[in-house]
Amino acid sequence: MAANKGRAYFMLGGYHFNPDDITRLLGLEPTSVNGAGAHSGFDKPVISTWELSTDNVIDNVDVYELTDTLIKQLEPVKEKILEVIKNQNLSPRMGVVLTLSVDKDETTPDVGFGGRTVRFLAELGAFINVEYKLSERI
Repeated sequence: MAANKGRAYFMLGGYHFNPDDITRLLGLEPTSVNGAGAHSGFDKPVISTWELSTDNVIDNVDVYELTDTLIKQLEPVKEKILEVIKNQNLSPRMGVVLTLSVDKDETTPDVGFGGRTVRFLAELGAFINVEYKLSERI
């Protein structure tokens, strides 16, 4: 039987910045980075990203809990995040990635965001993105 899977992430993305600088300024180790834009030319700009993600959860996917876990890590450095967003012209984003089971006996997880998460993201001017796909039948 295929199970639901999911993770949540917070990402800063933009042109012409080095993600290692963000790590140094925030004092948080990211889950992944893409520094392609750090050395791209102005004629063909490429986006760099800095991402902090939860682990993938299988079965009991609780989007509220996943996003709250990230917010608790980010709240202590909120002012630094705001400074980095402004100085580097970055776009903040909270994302949820779900793989939903096609098995009829599996329940579908609620997808929502608690007040703490919504307030924090609003203060940053962040986007919210929910990606989902259906699992393969096994």
